[in-house]
Amino acid sequence: MENNLDWQGQNWRQRVRFYLKDTETAVGQWLNGAIALLILLSSAIFVIETYPISDRLYSFLNVLDWVILVGFTLEYAVRLWSAERPLLYVFSLYGLLDLLAILPFFVGFWDVRFIRLLRWLRFLRLVRFFEDRLLFGYISGTDTLIVARIVFTLVAIIFIYSGLIFQVEHGQNPAFGTFLDAVYFAVATMTTVGFGDVTPLSEVGRGLTVMMILTGVALIPTQLGELIREFVKVTHSVQTPCPSCDLRLHDADAQFCKRCGARLPPSS
Repeated sequence: MENNLDWQGQNWRQRVRFYLKDTETAVGQWLNGAIALLILLSSAIFVIETYPISDRLYSFLNVLDWVILVGFTLEYAVRLWSAERPLLYVFSLYGLLDLLAILPFFVGFWDVRFIRLLRWLRFLRLVRFFEDRLLFGYISGTDTLIVARIVFTLVAIIFIYSGLIFQVEHGQNPAFGTFLDAVYFAVATMTTVGFGDVTPLSEVGRGLTVMMILTGVALIPTQLGELIREFVKVTHSVQTPCPSCDLRLHDADAQFCKRCGARLPPSS
């Protein structure tokens, strides 16, 4: 909690670093909520641009996308400045995702096709919000958080690969007329239904389809296994109310609360 934080002796870099990772305090919720909103807005812009729209709306969305891109660039600079070990952040998973999100800022003035493909990867930046047990102030149990991760993984795989395949196939494959056609193809393929009415024609599109299937096969069963293990763990938990946060379910041999870290009373 913010009241429990001791800001004495901490400089601005430490404070900024804390709030960029925090989703519990009001400042952390507002900051990270704004970042998440920009990511979703950026993703929505890419989807809207796949449909026939007026030149006026396209120009407005293009300007808005550049404003968001500038915001992402400033965020990356702040994260790099406030990082305890900047070089480690640059080469971390989150750092690489943040860098991919702003790469068009440096080379976007040229019509580089693969850079347009990278824009769909911005959606992956939301993954950092599913690492904590607290989602914007709402306490989630481990099982609930795992379910949220599974849903996010499915949505991310379908959204990103739909965008990538659409970007590759659109213009040369009439079956991919809109983004919804690509989503329909991705869902039908991921669920192994495979109607066959929408299929990629290019080698790149087929390669992306293979990668999409392998990604789903690799990630979803792993997370489902984690969920099953958590359910088994919960069935072996005991009712030991925490005197600090009132969390009741703990492991039978637990001495400290798994949420707040307070010492637990002896189980009866």
